Amino acid sequence: MQRFIAPAVLAIAVVLGGCQASTPAMPTPVHGYVTDMKAFDAFIATRPTPDQFRTTYPDVQLMLPGTVSTMEYRSNNSRYYAELDKDGRITGGRFS
Repeated sequence: MQRFIAPAVLAIAVVLGGCQASTPAMPTPVHGYVTDMKAFDAFIATRPTPDQFRTTYPDVQLMLPGTVSTMEYRSNNSRYYAELDKDGRITGGRFS
């Protein structure tokens, strides 16, 4: 009977260890305007929330649907007009 206790405890530990949810790592903030489009597109592909976007790209002005802005033309990727899904996550957009 005692020889079955150690394997049983080990099996339970393995099963319970696999049930733990890991917290996804927050991306490192990118200061300045967007210059690495490949990294930016990969970030947008994760469907971030507007708060996650602002945390990751604090120097980029995020324009959500319905937000009023000035009409100046920007060519430095400093203003991003986001498209949102039904859950309010960013699925794409454009710079201007």
